[in-house]
This record gives sequence, structure tokens and C-alpha cells, in this order.
Amino acid sequence: MIVVATEDFEVYHGVVNELRDRGTEFTTIEPGEEWPADTSIVVVAAGEHVEIPDGVPVVQADPEAPRRAIEEVMATLRGEGGRTVVGIDPGERPGIAVLHGETVVAAFQVPAAEAPAVVAQEVTDAVEPVVRIGDGARLVGSRLIDDIEDVPIELVDETGTTPYLGTGARGMGDVLAAVNIARLEGEEIQSRDIDPTAGELQRIKDRSREESDTNRAIGDSLARRVAAGDLTIDEALAKHREDA
Repeated sequence: MIVVATEDFEVYHGVVNELRDRGTEFTTIEPGEEWPADTSIVVVAAGEHVEIPDGVPVVQADPEAPRRAIEEVMATLRGEGGRTVVGIDPGERPGIAVLHGETVVAAFQVPAAEAPAVVAQEVTDAVEPVVRIGDGARLVGSRLIDDIEDVPIELVDETGTTPYLGTGARGMGDVLAAVNIARLEGEEIQSRDIDPTAGELQRIKDRSREESDTNRAIGDSLARRVAAGDLTIDEALAKHREDA
């Protein structure tokens, strides 16, 4: 049984909500009360002194990061080392999956510009974290590799990682592909230099036309700078207007 024993209301509220969201069985007691006979792990506030039964593991929860504490609880109960693996299916809105061992503990789908911050948050204080990113969507993927810092990155062959989506599963493909990517070992990589193809440049120009108020597309030079991550589409359109 997971037992939450803390006088810190903020920690209590955050930890209990995380446990409820996961549908996990737990109980709460006031510090100093009698421990349940089946206590298997205890959650307390960071820095809080609570007398814990002999041999029972304890997790200290930061009020700012209750989910991380619960992930540690789950990893301890499963007997895992708790290694964090982040899988990314690259694209304009990458699917991101966070695994501890074989268990998916978090999933996201955010604009590409926000993905490095999500990864940084998920690997903070993690045990031997690694990021595994699919080799598709080459231009976005190469920018993500450059922008994700302070964690090893592996490039994974993403062939066959996108599952068939049945009824009601629309929109889940990128996240499920990220889960599969996280489970595949890849080649460690520091950066990925990409020379955009004519088709990739044309897609950037088409996007710029769609987002332009005047239905005008940027040229090859600006499209290459967008492909390299030097400019966003909006910045390229602004420069295009200035140069016109």
C-alpha cells in the first residue's frame, strides 16, 4: 500500500491528485498516526522528518514536482532502475513519450519549438536519461537534435513505428509512434546536417504562402534559412516584405 504521510498541504494535494489521476490505490495518514499493516512505500514532503517503519522505502516529494515523486514511487514498486527514455516522433507537432523502464509515464504533443523545453523538464534529475528521435521529418528532427541539450540523443530508424489507428484513435498516431521509437535503440548523434531537397523547400514555400496575408511565397534563399532553423515562417515572411 502506498501511504502519503505529510503535514505539507501543497505536497499532499499534488501527490494525492497524481495518484488519483493514475487510478492507483493509496491511503493517507497524519505523521505520527499508526501505520497500515500493508505499508509498502511512504511519500513525505522533501525535508520533512517523519518516523518511517523499518525497511519501508520513502520518497520525498517536492511541492513543485509531485508527478516526479509518483514516478519514483511506481519505479520503486516495480523494482526498476528507473531509467528515463524520451521518444520523439518528429514533425511540426512532435509526439513525445516518456518511459521509465517499459512503462509510459507521460505523453505530449506540442509545437516543435516547445519540444526541447518539454524534454528538458522530463529529464531533470532523471537516472541515465536518453532521448531517442525518429529519423523522419528530417528538417524538424535536425533542429530538435541541435536544440535539445545536456542529454544523450540517439537517432532511430522509425520505419514501422506508426501503428494502425482504429476507430476512436484518431490523433494518437504521433504519440504512439513516439512510444515505439523510445523502445528502439539507435545511433548516438550530436548533430544532423541536412541539405534540404527541392520538395522540402517547396513545402516550406507553400506554407509561407498559406500564412501570408498577401498570398505570396518566400523565395529559395529564405526557405533555406527556415529549413536550417535560422528563421521561422513568420520571420521569413517579414523579411520578404522588407526586401520587396
